[in-house]
Amino acid sequence: MIKEKILDALKNRAPMKKEAIAKLFEIKNKEKHDFYKILDKLVDEEKLYLVKDKYVLVDNEKYRRGILQGNEKGFGFLLQDGEDVFIAKKNINGALNGDEVLVKINKESKGDSIEGKIVEILKRANETIVGTYQKSKKFGFVLPDESKIAFDVFIKNSDSLDAKDGQKVLVKIKKWPEKDKNPEGEIISVFGYPKEKGVDILSIAAAMNLEMEFSQEALDLAKKLPDKVSEEEIVNRLDLRDKTTFTIDGEDSKDFDDAVSIEKLENGNYLLGVHIADVAHYVKNGDEIDKEAFKRGNSVYLIDKVIPMLPVELSNGICSLNEGEDRLCLSVLMEINKNGSVKDHKIVETVINSNKRLVYKNVSDFIEDGRVDESVKGLEEDLKLMDELAEILRKKRHDRGSIDFDFPESKITVDENGRPINVEVAERRIANKIIEEFMIISNEVVSEQFYWMHLPFLYRIHEEPSEEKIEALNAVIRHLGLKLSTQNLSSRDVQKLIEEVKGKDEEIFVSGLVLRSMKKAKYSENNYIHFGLASKYYSHFTAPIRRYSDISIHRVIKDYLSNSLGQKKIKYYEAMMPVIADRTSKTEIQAMEAERQVESVKFAEYMESKIGEEYKGVISSITSFGIFVQLANTIEGFVSYSSLNDFYTFNEDLYEAQAQDSNKTFHIGDKVKIRVVAADSIKGNIDFEIIE
Repeated sequence: MIKEKILDALKNRAPMKKEAIAKLFEIKNKEKHDFYKILDKLVDEEKLYLVKDKYVLVDNEKYRRGILQGNEKGFGFLLQDGEDVFIAKKNINGALNGDEVLVKINKESKGDSIEGKIVEILKRANETIVGTYQKSKKFGFVLPDESKIAFDVFIKNSDSLDAKDGQKVLVKIKKWPEKDKNPEGEIISVFGYPKEKGVDILSIAAAMNLEMEFSQEALDLAKKLPDKVSEEEIVNRLDLRDKTTFTIDGEDSKDFDDAVSIEKLENGNYLLGVHIADVAHYVKNGDEIDKEAFKRGNSVYLIDKVIPMLPVELSNGICSLNEGEDRLCLSVLMEINKNGSVKDHKIVETVINSNKRLVYKNVSDFIEDGRVDESVKGLEEDLKLMDELAEILRKKRHDRGSIDFDFPESKITVDENGRPINVEVAERRIANKIIEEFMIISNEVVSEQFYWMHLPFLYRIHEEPSEEKIEALNAVIRHLGLKLSTQNLSSRDVQKLIEEVKGKDEEIFVSGLVLRSMKKAKYSENNYIHFGLASKYYSHFTAPIRRYSDISIHRVIKDYLSNSLGQKKIKYYEAMMPVIADRTSKTEIQAMEAERQVESVKFAEYMESKIGEEYKGVISSITSFGIFVQLANTIEGFVSYSSLNDFYTFNEDLYEAQAQDSNKTFHIGDKVKIRVVAADSIKGNIDFEIIE
C-alpha cells in the first residue's frame, strides 16, 4: 500500500516538505492533490507529524513522542516505557509539565543517558494553572503549586481579577512561554488565602480539572424530577415493600445506592437480595443530567467535600434509598447454597421501602460483641444470617485465590473550618466486609449473565501483571527470601506472598510493592479476568449514584428486561461502550489522584502543629535519596540522608541504607523514633528526622 511505502521511505530521513516527498515518489502534478491527502491522512492517524510544514516519522529512534515530566529547575524528561529521555532547559522549547511533545534525539548524548530536544508541542496539558498570586504595582505573577512547572505566569493588572497578594488563584494561559519569556495569563478564579476554609480542596479540584458546577440546564431538569415514587411508576415492578430491607453505610453517608435483604429457605439455602437504586429510570440517555454525569464519570470524595456525579435532588433525594421511603430499584435476588455457589438468580425491576438506615459501627458492634444499638433491634436474626453467608462467600473467594490488600486506610477528622484535628486508622470491621462480599457476588452474577447473552456490556477488568513488573519486584524482595513466579503467575501465588509477610516488619513495604507491580483495574467493553478478585466475570453494577459505569449497564439490563433491546439499540451500545469505558477509566484515575493529593495536604496541615514533637514509626521505604517513615496513624514523612549523623548510601541489592563510617544500617520494617521538623501544606510534604 502507498501509506506503508511512504512511511518506509521516510525512515532515517530528516523532516521533509510535501513537495520533496512527492518528488521522491515521482508524483505527477495532476496526482499531487490526492497524494497530499494521503500525507494528511497519515498525520490524522498520528503516523506522521507536521513540524513547521515538514513531515516527520516518529520511529522511536531518531524521533520520539511522549509526555514531558518537568522540573522546577527548568529541565525535564520525556517519559518512555524504556529509558526516559533527558531534556535540558535550553531544549524545552516552551513546553510545560504534562504536555505531549515530539522529541528529536541528540546523537551526541553524554554517557549512557539519552538526551533530546523538543521540536514540537503536540498537545498542551495546562490550559489553566493553580498557584499563588504575587502582586506588584504594575503587574503580578502566579507561582504554580505544581513544582514540576518551572515558569511563573506573568499577569497584567487588567487580568488580575482584583486578586490580593498571597491568594490562591486559577489562571488561564493566554500566551505560552517562549525563549527567555514567561507564559502570560489571566486570572479566572480567586479561591482565597491558603488557610481559609476549603481553599486547599478547591485549589486541588481546579488543578485536576474536576467539574465543580452543574450546568444550569442540568439543575433545571433535576428540579423538575419527582421527589416521591408514583403509583404509575410501580406498575410491572416486583413489589418488595413488605420485605425487610435495610442499608448499611458510614455515619456520614448521605447517598444510599444499595440496600440488602436476606432469608433462609426451607432447603437450607440463603436468599440474598441486593437492591440497587434505579438511577437510569430518572437519568435518561442523552439528557442534560446524563451529559454532566458522563463528563464527571464518578463522584469525588475529598475529605469533607463531595463533588457529586449527579445533582443533589437525585443523589440525596429520589434515587437515594432513604429509610421509610418508597424507592425504585434494580434488584439481584440470589439463591446461594452453604458452599457459596449461586444456584439460581434473577435480575428484576423492583420497588422497595428500606426499613432501617444502619451504620457500620453499630452492626459491627452487634456481630462482634453482641452489643445491641437501638437501630439494630428487630434485625438481629437478619444480621446473623448475613454474617454467616458473608463468611461462606469470603472463604470461597479466598480459596480461588482472591487477593486482599488489607492496607490501613486513614480517617481524617476536620473542624468546622476544614482544618484537620485528628488522623487515625479507619475502621474496616465486619459490617464493612459483609457489604463488600454482597456487592462482589452481585457484580459477578450480573456480569456473567450478560456475558453469556452476548449483549454489549461494560466490564471491570484487572489484567495480570507483566513479566517485567514481576521481575523488577523480585529484584527488590529477593533479599527477604521472597519471590514470585514470572511465568504462569496466578492470583493465588500473589495471595500466598501477601499472607507470608502478614504481621511481619516488612508487611507494609512488600504489600505496597506488590500492589504497585499490579496493573490498574479499568473498564472495558470486552470481558477479561479480574486478577485481583480471581474472578472470570466482573462488572460495576452496585453504585449508579456515584459511578457512570453502573448507569451504563443498568440501561442495557433495563432495555433487556422490557424487551426493547432491538438491533438498532444493540449497535448503539456496541459503539458507545468503548467510549464509556475509556472515559470512566480516565475519570476514575483523575478522582483517585485528587483524593490522594487532598489527603497529602491534610496530613501536612495536621503535622504543621506537631513540629518538634516525637513519634514512634516504622521505615516503610528506602530510596537513593532518603528514607520514608510511617507513623501508626498512617501519616508518612521523609528523612533525608543529609539529616543523619553519618554519610549514608542506598544499597540496591540489600535494599538498605548503609553508613559510610560505621556499621549502622537502616532496613525496611525497622522501628524508629522520629521528630517532626517541617510540613508544607501547599505541596503536601512532611519532613522527619530520626532520633538516634
